[in-house]
Amino acid sequence: MQHNVGEICQSIPHLAPSTPCECVDRIFKQNPGLQGIAVTEDEYPVALIMRVRFYQKIGTLYGYTLYMQRPVKLVMDRAPLVVDAECPITEVSKQAMARDEDKLYDDVVVTSGNRLCGAVSVRDLLLHFAEIMAETASYLNPLTGLPGNVNINDWLKKSMSLEQFSVLYFDLDYFKAYNDTYGFKEGDRLIQWTAEIISGGMAPAGGLVGHIGGDDFIVVMDHHQYSEDCRTVLRAFDETIHSFYSESHLTKQSVLAENRLGKYEEIPLVSLSVSVVTNRYRKFESIEEISAEAARLKKRCKQIKGSCLIDDSTLPEVFA
Repeated sequence: MQHNVGEICQSIPHLAPSTPCECVDRIFKQNPGLQGIAVTEDEYPVALIMRVRFYQKIGTLYGYTLYMQRPVKLVMDRAPLVVDAECPITEVSKQAMARDEDKLYDDVVVTSGNRLCGAVSVRDLLLHFAEIMAETASYLNPLTGLPGNVNINDWLKKSMSLEQFSVLYFDLDYFKAYNDTYGFKEGDRLIQWTAEIISGGMAPAGGLVGHIGGDDFIVVMDHHQYSEDCRTVLRAFDETIHSFYSESHLTKQSVLAENRLGKYEEIPLVSLSVSVVTNRYRKFESIEEISAEAARLKKRCKQIKGSCLIDDSTLPEVFA
């Protein structure tokens, strides 16, 4: 969920440029927690007066006498950071921290419809930024950094209303044997590498890439043009998977490991299969129906040796 800066801005007093500085002094003294006052023309903020900078100016030897009866335009900052209320908090945080050091902790002025909306302190901005980052991280798979099941379910729900959609389920075949043979550290490295290949290979198609968990990945698209990019991913996988194996295992093209029945046997090297569910020939009423169709296609993939692609066409594509 995107959080906009307008959600956290607070109203602040505003004055005209011709207002005497003594009014600023009075407002600050009446509001000890107030840090900034906006200066507006036709209700739009054209400047900002920060408490610290204001009292630095009038606190000099002759400052009080010099400024108090004179207009605020002599002491105001004519170039504050002004953002629209719809601007994301994450983006505003970046802009705020990119300011010159002397303005780093100034309030950020917020507008809505070309009118003053309020302001946000840097403290509040960074606190909300940290909360957003924590919330975002909770939705990501910690191993790959890809969106997890919360996002994936949201994507699938939205895809149901699309005129066209394709849901691609990527699965590492024989991964358990690899993990048992080479250990969890190497298994994690293989999963991370697979995530990179899928993310990079499917980028041209504009799909949303997610990590379901373990060795299962998903790509959700709003069209049916997936074949070419799938082939790119599978070829890239097959061309580089050998770097994860020892020479002896590459020679045998298998590893000796326990199967799912607990018996040792020679198990093939890891391959990558893709099961594709689309609405080209069938309408799906629920996410459960999509998942059931994907499970059916996955079973067909398991019967094929090597990396392969199976969709709602009649024949699977096998990659040597």
